[in-house]
This record gives sequence, structure tokens and C-alpha cells, in this order.
Amino acid sequence: MTAEFTPGRPIVFRNATILTMEAGGDIENGDLLVVGERIAAVGRALAVPDDAIEIDASGGILMPGMVDTHRHMWQTALRGFGADWTLSQYFVFYYLTWGKIFRPEDIHAGNVLAAIEAIDAGVTTTLDWSHGLQTVEHGEAAADALRTAPGRFVLAYGNLLGAPWEWANSKDFRAFAERMSGARDEKLGFQLAFDVTADPAFPERGAFEAARELGLRVTTHAGVWGATNDESIRLMWDHGFMTPDVTYVHAATLTDDSYQRIAASGGTVSVSTESEQSAGQGYPPTWQLRKHGIPVSLSMDTSVWWSADLFSAMRATLSADRSREHLEAHAAGETVVHNRLRAEEVARWATVGGAQALGLDGLIGSLTVGKKADIVLIKNDDSPAMYPLLHPYGSLVFQAGRGDVHTVLVNGEVLKHAGKLQPGPAAALASAKQEVARTLDYARATMGDEAWREGMAPEIPSTERIQNPYTYTDFDGGDDRHRAQEA
Repeated sequence: MTAEFTPGRPIVFRNATILTMEAGGDIENGDLLVVGERIAAVGRALAVPDDAIEIDASGGILMPGMVDTHRHMWQTALRGFGADWTLSQYFVFYYLTWGKIFRPEDIHAGNVLAAIEAIDAGVTTTLDWSHGLQTVEHGEAAADALRTAPGRFVLAYGNLLGAPWEWANSKDFRAFAERMSGARDEKLGFQLAFDVTADPAFPERGAFEAARELGLRVTTHAGVWGATNDESIRLMWDHGFMTPDVTYVHAATLTDDSYQRIAASGGTVSVSTESEQSAGQGYPPTWQLRKHGIPVSLSMDTSVWWSADLFSAMRATLSADRSREHLEAHAAGETVVHNRLRAEEVARWATVGGAQALGLDGLIGSLTVGKKADIVLIKNDDSPAMYPLLHPYGSLVFQAGRGDVHTVLVNGEVLKHAGKLQPGPAAALASAKQEVARTLDYARATMGDEAWREGMAPEIPSTERIQNPYTYTDFDGGDDRHRAQEA
């Protein structure tokens, strides 16, 4: 079957539950035809060219490729290293101590592994929030990795060790930006990535002006507890840099006034629920964003901590939003009787919401005739969790996982089929593992064994136990009863 997927040959998916992500556009027992790089037809019992390859999608969900709008791909080389970190420990590790040791080849290694992992999980477009680019050489390595890896990407250029108003206006960076613009690669976009620290002098003005001059979108960590806050938003607003071209990552600790400014300016928010819940940026803010009508996209942040698939993001986001609704209701002595947030909306955030946040909604994000064929088939006949398919959005959000990703297309090219990466991506994975192994050897040798161990196993703070007024006595093993008496 693999050999049949030749460039230019039409592909038709048959008898799928098609989630187009367009209002009222879902189709049961539907077909979708891909010709070249684009979706040629969507419907039932489609007539297709004689040489079309047919993929049996019965019992499966056909959906647009998912879009991750904020992931530090370079950190994938240290996958899981910071599983027990707090946000402050992350900052200390990357910003104050060890972020500086990463070489261009280490950036390249992490990016390639992250890119292939994304495709394997049905994430066809990823924004690389690449704040490890200490030099333009690091930037070239990041861009080269994304340009040659399977998938669609946006390189969001950042430098965690430099001042954005300086590096964004340097001669070397401007030359790099011109090369990125001149490449005209629709599978590799370009943005600026930097944060606003709330310095009253607003030095970030220079970086925003550079983005405006270069015609680039901006992605910024906003509303992060202890790092960026409402004053950051106010400074952006007062200086005229809150526009529809800005994505606010996390936005978890802002006031209504800041959310209103984001809504009024047409900005979007990238929510990384696993990150916000675990690292402490603030409570995942979708319950607030919905009230203000702010467009939402989803992201996974970094594999140095968490998973890198949007199934986890959808599930965690829906659960966090509903948890907050219940908590707010219980605090008021009330009960939630209808869930406001539905699985369908979260699925839209993972697809067309992401495309909108990246300015690509005219190109990808929904299964619409004429759009690029970035398509994912969720199907696993060997999994009891994928049958019956009664509520397709519910199954997608609460039941499915990366192991259920059957087929993945980007730009009409088949990158994964029948649950396995195709030969090109599979070979790239083998090469990426070798690259990452070299990075690991270098990082561990540079840090030293003690720093390596301490980085992976931070100190556990002592817990002060609450005095318990009850003790358990007179245990009778015969009748297995406990009697509680006051101490």
C-alpha cells in the first residue's frame, strides 16, 4: 500500500464521519477527495478519478490536521527532564543556568524530533516558539530543521538570553528575516516571539516596531503569574501594539480589563492547559475567554514537561473549564445543570482556532474545498475505545489518543498511514534520534553528573501535617470494622 502513495495521485477517503469544522458541515458516511495539494471535493458517494487511491475510513473520524500554536520545539531533546519542575525551576534552568549551553545543532536535533512527533500525533501545523536562538546561526539551524522535516510549521524567533528590542533590530537578524521572507515557503511561516516585562519605559517598543516593519505577527507570553501581568497589556495598548496580529500565550492571570483589551483589539489566546495546571502560570483561562468572546487556540508548551499531542490538550482544557464552572457554582451554593463548553468547540479550538491564531485560516483548519489537504483520519479497529462512534466530538476529545491516528496528510502528501509513519518520516525519525543522542551526551557532559541529577530531581519541600483529632482503635480483624474515637 505504501508504494501506491505517489506524488500527484488522487486520494479518496470513503465512508468516514467527517468533521469539517465548518458550521453545519459534518457528514456521516462521507467521502473526501484530495487532488494534488488541495481538497477537491467533500460529500457522499463522490465520483473520483480512475487512478485515485481509496482509503477505507469507515468507523473512523476524518478531521482537519490539528494546529499547535505554542511549542518550544528545541526543548524536545530533553523530553521529560523537567517532569517535576515548577515554573521558577524552569526559568532557573533555561534562563539563568543551562539554556546558554545549547548549540545550533542541539536546536536542530530537538526541532526535528518534535516535528516528527507532531505528525505522528495528528498535529499537522506547529508554531515553534523558538526562544533558544542565541545567535542567527541558531535561527538558521531551527529553520533548516523545520524546512526539511515533514509537516507545516511557523518559526517564531526568540532569544531568551537577549533583549528583543536589540536582537530584533540587529543587522544579522534583519538579514535572516529577509532570507526567510525571500524563501516564500508556504509550509514554513515566520513570526517574532518575545515577552513584555511591564517595565514602565516599555523597551519592547523596538521589537514591536521591528515586527510591524517586517510585516510579522507577534506571539507573547501574557498573564503568567510572577512574570507578565496586566501592566504588560496596558503598555501594549497605550503604545498601539495590540492588534489582531498578536497571540497571547497562557493569559491566565489577567483582569477583566485586560481581557476586554484583547477582545477589542482582535487578538487571540493560546491556552496550554497541561502547562498552566502543572507549572502555575494561572488557572487555564478558557472560562474567562469565552465570556469575553476571545478566539482560543490550543498548545502543548514543551515536552521537557508534558505530552506533545493535542488530544491531551483538548481533554485537559475541557475538564479544566468545566471544573471551574462547578467550583464557581459551588462557591455560590448552586449546581451546574448544563455544561456551557462542549466537546465540539474544543475540537474547533484545536483545528480552525489554531489556524486563525496563525493567520492561516484561509489555507488550513477546516475540510473545505480548495483548502490545503492537511487531513487526519482517526481510526483504530483494534481499539475497543473507538467503538461505537455515537458522539464523534466526544469520542475525539475524551476517547481518542495518538495511537488512534491512522492516516496523516500535509499538503496532500501521505506522511502516516495505517498507524505507521511512511518511509520518509520514519527515516527522519531514525536520524533525529541519533542527533538527540549526541545532544544528550553533550548536555550531560557539560552540566556534569551532579547538576544533571539535581536538575531532574529538584528538592521536595517538607509537608506540614494537619493535626488529626481522630485515631483508630479497637481494630477487630474478624469483622473488619474501625471505630473512630476522639483523641
